[in-house]
Amino acid sequence: MWKDSETHVDLLNFDYLVEITKDIIENEDLSPCTIGVYGDWGSGKSSLVEMILKSYEDNEDFLCIKFNGWLFEDYEDAKTALLGTIIDKIKEKRNLTPQAIEGVKKLLKNINYLDLASKGLKYGVDFMLTGGLGTIADITLNQVASKLKSAGQEIKDDEIKKVLEGTFSKEEVRKNLREFQKDFEELLQETKIKKLVVFIDELDRCNHDTILETLEAIRLFLFTKGTSFIIGADERQVMYAVGKRFPEVKGNHLDIGKEYLEKMIQYPIKIPQLGIYEMEFYITSLFLQETFKKEYAELIEFLKKEREQNFIKFEISYNLIKDKFEDIDEDKLKDVLSVSKQLSSVLSNRLNGNPRHCKRFLNALSMRMKMAEFKNKNLDKKVLAKLMLIEYFKDDVFKKIGELQANENGKPKEIKLIEENKWDDVEALKLWKDDFWLKNWISSEPKLSDIDLQNYFYFTRESLQTTFFKSSYSLSSEAENILSGLQAGSDTFRHEAIKKSRNINEFESSEILKTLFLSIESSTEIDLNLLKSFLEWGKTNESLHSDTIAKLSTLPAKAIKFTFIPNIFEFGRATDKLEDIKELAGKWEKENTRLKKAIEQEVKQN
Repeated sequence: MWKDSETHVDLLNFDYLVEITKDIIENEDLSPCTIGVYGDWGSGKSSLVEMILKSYEDNEDFLCIKFNGWLFEDYEDAKTALLGTIIDKIKEKRNLTPQAIEGVKKLLKNINYLDLASKGLKYGVDFMLTGGLGTIADITLNQVASKLKSAGQEIKDDEIKKVLEGTFSKEEVRKNLREFQKDFEELLQETKIKKLVVFIDELDRCNHDTILETLEAIRLFLFTKGTSFIIGADERQVMYAVGKRFPEVKGNHLDIGKEYLEKMIQYPIKIPQLGIYEMEFYITSLFLQETFKKEYAELIEFLKKEREQNFIKFEISYNLIKDKFEDIDEDKLKDVLSVSKQLSSVLSNRLNGNPRHCKRFLNALSMRMKMAEFKNKNLDKKVLAKLMLIEYFKDDVFKKIGELQANENGKPKEIKLIEENKWDDVEALKLWKDDFWLKNWISSEPKLSDIDLQNYFYFTRESLQTTFFKSSYSLSSEAENILSGLQAGSDTFRHEAIKKSRNINEFESSEILKTLFLSIESSTEIDLNLLKSFLEWGKTNESLHSDTIAKLSTLPAKAIKFTFIPNIFEFGRATDKLEDIKELAGKWEKENTRLKKAIEQEVKQN
């Protein structure tokens, strides 16, 4: 298995992104600068910056700092946490002269002041409304005083009271900001730091206030020569946070979030999704790491050099590796290359080339192979990988196949019928007859009709009750926003969410459909607005059409209201699945006669 964290080894063909970022950092004419490394959740933002920081590791002129605002959230003000982290790292990494020590003390005192001023702005009015500093206020005062009397600085209680009562003047704040910038620039000169590079990670995981506070802290350094800030985030989440703080003015068609971000981030660098060849290289490299631990370092360096000759369509072949590494285990190498090719095109297309999603899939595959080994069972990795693809992307089909194999000693007859294209004799899986993706999956190697699937499903049993991947997977911020809009119960929010359907990959689309249906399933009474969201979302992608009907078919007829019928039939018309909807409605009608009139009325329209 592989650790789900950033790496400084470039398996993603990011070398050109690393170099352009370094070029901006090192260009004196562009200093100071802020660089935005933008990408979806799991796209490799942290790894890209890790490669950059690693390249400066032995350069005495550079001081590189990583700051994770999410870790400080709820514990410390974002601005002072960032400022304090920078000062602490300078103290830790540099031998300070007496003059530098004094500069650090002065800066820490200024940070404390800014922290106090921030609290004064936030809480001053509340304290004044209590009639001064009463019992509750005194507790808060003690907490603040205890927190801020640090680093040898003396903060007087009356000074804290003064701030909390909102009496610091704007002139004082401006004066301290100017002093901070001047003192900081002098500290860099005194400690011989020619380039300060601060990487701010996980910003899009923070709440909206923390995002804004962190960006405001960066503004303090925008005029300090030699500083570079790299912000790794999903830019959509950051723009959304800005938009929440500064709502759009009616009649003004400016995108406030976009405008603000463009002023803050001078040099945006967007991480593209991996293509099929890049995904195949990534998957193959991970499998090589797992299979050939001793040879891996030499293997990967060789392959990276070879890739430079044709980086767009580079493929790892058996002969390429065998010619260079004559003693390598041939069977293991063939197995690695075969499974990599089997998975790469599907994971590239269905996961939008997302490395983290891909790694989590491979970790699940590796874990199940190991579980089988512990039970002394030999599983074919290619067979397990094929089954896991259907589990990952078509879990309703996966569960149906699981039921069939359990009743037919591991060899479902319908798998053989579908492989032979005899769909007229198929019953349990006929709903997916026109599903293009399923047809490609069935036709791909290895064929499953002659394989006993019992052992394979034994080690995937948890997926027959729930979704195995759900426990280790989180939606991207964009997908979370879409889901929130669909669950809001408003036509306006629903329509806005539907518009964004193309912004996320098919796996996330499927996860949203599952989440909506889980809410429907778990409700004592089905909410019409939630059902509308489920059906409307089911229309957005052809890969969801059959899955939507499959999920509807699991609902008991007594839970269906006659007011639902028009929406359900409209889904059938919009997706070319009307015959399947009629068949489902016929079953409901037999079990719930109250639906008869509404169903007949819809059938007549066709």
